[in-house]
Formats: sequence, C-alpha cells, structure tokens
Amino acid sequence: MKKKSLSMNVIMVLSLSAVAVSVLVCATLVFLQAYRDAMIRNAKTTSRQAVAQVSSVMNEYLEDMNDALHLLEDYLQTPAAQRQERFETFLQIRPDVVAVTTYDGSGGMRNCYSLGHTVRADILKNLSLDPDRLQDYQPGEVSAPHVMSIFEGYYPWVVTVVAPVQTSLGERWLAVDISCSNISSYISGVGIGQRGYCFLEDTAGNIVYHPQQQLLYSDLKHENTELIASMDDGVSLSGNLIYSVQTLENSTWRVVGVSSFEELISDGQHEALRMVGISAIVILAASVVLSILLSRTLSLPIHDLILAMRSFEKSADNFTYEPVTGVREVQNLSASFGHMVRKIQQLMVTVRSEEINLRKTELKALQAQINPHFLYNTLDSISWMCERGKNTEAVEMVGALAKLFRISISKGHELIPIRSEVQHAQSYLQIQSVRYRNQFAYRFEVDEDCLDFLCNKITLQPIIENAIYHGINGLVDEGEITIRVTSEGEDILFIVEDNGVGMEPEQITEIFTRKPDGKAGIGIKNVNDRLKIWFGERYGLHIESEPDCGTRVTVRMPKVREEDEYEKR
Repeated sequence: MKKKSLSMNVIMVLSLSAVAVSVLVCATLVFLQAYRDAMIRNAKTTSRQAVAQVSSVMNEYLEDMNDALHLLEDYLQTPAAQRQERFETFLQIRPDVVAVTTYDGSGGMRNCYSLGHTVRADILKNLSLDPDRLQDYQPGEVSAPHVMSIFEGYYPWVVTVVAPVQTSLGERWLAVDISCSNISSYISGVGIGQRGYCFLEDTAGNIVYHPQQQLLYSDLKHENTELIASMDDGVSLSGNLIYSVQTLENSTWRVVGVSSFEELISDGQHEALRMVGISAIVILAASVVLSILLSRTLSLPIHDLILAMRSFEKSADNFTYEPVTGVREVQNLSASFGHMVRKIQQLMVTVRSEEINLRKTELKALQAQINPHFLYNTLDSISWMCERGKNTEAVEMVGALAKLFRISISKGHELIPIRSEVQHAQSYLQIQSVRYRNQFAYRFEVDEDCLDFLCNKITLQPIIENAIYHGINGLVDEGEITIRVTSEGEDILFIVEDNGVGMEPEQITEIFTRKPDGKAGIGIKNVNDRLKIWFGERYGLHIESEPDCGTRVTVRMPKVREEDEYEKR
C-alpha cells in the first residue's frame, strides 16, 4: 500500500498551528483550573445557603406542630361536649392536619377526630402508631411519611407526630397526622443549580421525604444514604457531587442538599472553550495566509511539476512539457523530468512500431495458413474434373480460382471492402458448386448499405467451406446455404446458415480450442483469431448448431470505413 506524504503547505500550517495551539491549550488549562476552584467554592456556598433556608423553614414547621400538639393536649382535658367542638374547629383552621387520634396505654384507638372521613371498622394495620413501639414514643416522635390506612376510601400521605398524654378518660397517647403536601411542595420547590435538590432523612439514614421518591422506590434512582448518614453537618464533596447537611433542632431529621458542581461550572467551561475555538480559527487562518505566501516561492513550483507529471500520465503521446521555474532544486527536478519525458515518448514510438509489425506478422502467418489449405482443396477439385474429362467445368473453376486469388491478394491489404469479400465468396461457391453439382444450393442476402464498409479478407470462404465439407456433404437430400450481410447498430454481421448435419456442443468447443494442425476445418479458428487480433476481444465468431437441424455461424465486426483505415495507414 502506497504511503501518503504531507505537502510542504500542510507541514507549514501544522507546525505554526501546533505551536500556537499548544500555548493556547496550556493557558486555557490553567484558567479552567482556577475557574473550577472558584466555582466549587461558589457552589458550596450556594448549597449551604439553600439547605440553611430549608432547615429554617422546617424548624419553624416542626415548632408550629409542637405548639399545635400542646394545644391539642389541653383540649383533651376539656369535657367531652366541648372537646368535639374544639377539635373540629382546630381541623378547620389547620387543613394540613388530616386527623387527631388518641390511644390507650396498650396502643388501642380511643377516639379519632377528622373532617368528613369515616374510620374503618376493621383496621388491618395502623401505620400512624405501632403498639409494639410504645416505649420509643415516650419522648415524642415524628414519623417518616407513610400512607394513612384507617379511613374508608381515603389514603392520604402523612407524617405522624406522636406524644404521651395523661387524661381522666384513660387516654395515654396523642397522634397528629399531618399531610405531607406542605412539606413536599416546599422541599420540591427548592433547587440548587439546574438539577440540584434537597431531601429529608433521619440520623439513621432513613429517607423521610425525597422529591424523587417514586424513582427511588422503582430503583430508577439511588441515593447514597449510608454515606450521607456518616457525614457531619456542613458541606462535603464526594466525586463530582456536593453534599450539604444540617440537622433540625430538637429532631432526628436532617436536611440534605445535593448538587453537582460540574453542571454549575459547565457554562463557564463552554464559554472558555468557545473562546479557545475562536482563537484556534484565527490562528489557523493566519497560518494558511502565511503558508500561501511561502508557497509562491516554495510549494507552488512543485505543485506545477506534479500537475505536469499527472498530465503526462494521462496523455503521454500528446504531452508537451513546459519547464517549471523556481528555486534551484526545483529547476533541477524540472530538467530531469523533461529529459525523462522525451526518452519515454521515444520508447513509446519504438514499442508501437514493433507492436504494429508484430501484429502484421501474426496476421500474415494466419493468412498463410488459409491460402495453402484452400488452394489444396480447390486444386483437388480441378484434378478430379480433369480425370473425368470435364474440361469445360475445369476451365470455369480455374477462372474462378484466378479471380478468387486476385481478390484475396488485394494489394497486400488485410482489410478489403465487403463488396469484394462477397465476390470472393461467390467465386468460391461457383467453384464448389461445379464439384458438388446438384448437392447444394446457395443464395446471398446482402444489405447494399454494408458493401462499402471494410472487413478482413477471406472471412466468409472458410466458414462456407466448413458448411459444405462438414454439414452439406453428409446429407442425402439437397443442402442449402444462406449467406446474409446486415448491420446491427455500429457493427456488421456476416451470417452463414446451412441445413446440414449440425454439431454437438463439444464439437463447437473443439473448433475454437484446437490448434491448427493442417486438418480440415482449421479456417474457422483462423478467422476468429484474425478478427480478435484486428478488432478486439468483443468481436469474432459465434456458432449455433443442433444435430440434424443445421448450423448458424455469426461473424461480428465493427463498421470500418475506407477513409478511416486510410488515415491509420
């Protein structure tokens, strides 16, 4: 495989561009690192501020819930008639409170206050208060978000605040179920950067509320809660993430902010890269301009020399070389190439002359094979007539033979008019019809427009001879030979048909493959070889034959006019 090399122009552009780009890249890397550090500091500050704001709101919310819890404890000390009214008023004032429920010392439900909702007769599991965890509720507890399942046809998402109480009616626990909507709407609305967010978890690492909770439950998202649980309050880095953690006052809840500093600095990096790209384009443009100026004295003459070489490759015969000017080395190359051009053109003339002579020699050798072969067969026929006293027929055959050989000589020309070739075939058939009297009939169907074109001489005679000796001669009935001359596009067709004994496919193949050995039938292969030597491989003979049905030989050659052949000579 030929290895491609770079041009001088490209080398200059690449060299200048490489130096400038290297300096620009180094400066850009230093700038980006400094920019990255500054943006990380800003990102930490932004994350810390967002988490502090959420923590402040959540502390106020929990404090408000504790105040509400104390108020409800006071309501429990009132008479039963007033208690119901006060609880309903509280629920109307605080629509975020779904239900207020009291439990006895063993965790059994005593009373449930809720607006417009009916407690189920059979509660399978109460997620707001677990009787097995009563000791855990002793100091008070805020549960994780869960589905409240004690009502008929109503399943709100709530957080439960549980506290111990003492009443005269034997109630020992007070549970306030608060809708998560306020918490979720606020936390979901807090963003840090484009994709940063906040969520709640307890000190054990259990998620209390997450804005992407459904994705977590579906395993489409993972939150590293164990890592976050091990972090102290403050800002920490892990990979490309910034974690900001703050524990709420008087609570086991922690507010966690998660953001990616990569996305926060991406806009600045894109801007820096854009500036680098613009600078690179300017540098490359300057390099191209500089290289063009240098190419006028260095690369342009070499390019002209390359174009001259390519022109010589495409048309060596008609190429005229104009020396290329430039630096001394280019002038030396130009002089050497000019000398090489002249030598190659001289060699081409010599080789072409030798090829023409060789082709003529081959054609003459092929022609020499036909002439003795045909002469032998014709003289044999004349001898046969003389032996039988058919002197008149013998004289006619000698006259036809003389006419035939006069046409075949054709002043040494290989190509003769089709008109002459047809006359040649007619003379041959005249000779053969005398010998094979009453054995065959023949006819010519000639397109008059084809007669002035040229063809190889002695083309039809060997084919007709083969039709007589190997086709008609074996028939009991009278044979028939038809010779047609017609045109097809830019080609001339000679078609010779007979109704003889025909041939097998193997016999046809043998005609084109066997070497001349002096036996009958050598003329067919000879004609085919001469046509291909003179006109090319797409021309020649095609034989169609079927045993007992006859044979059809088609000769294809191009339309050659006499004036065109004269110009070649």
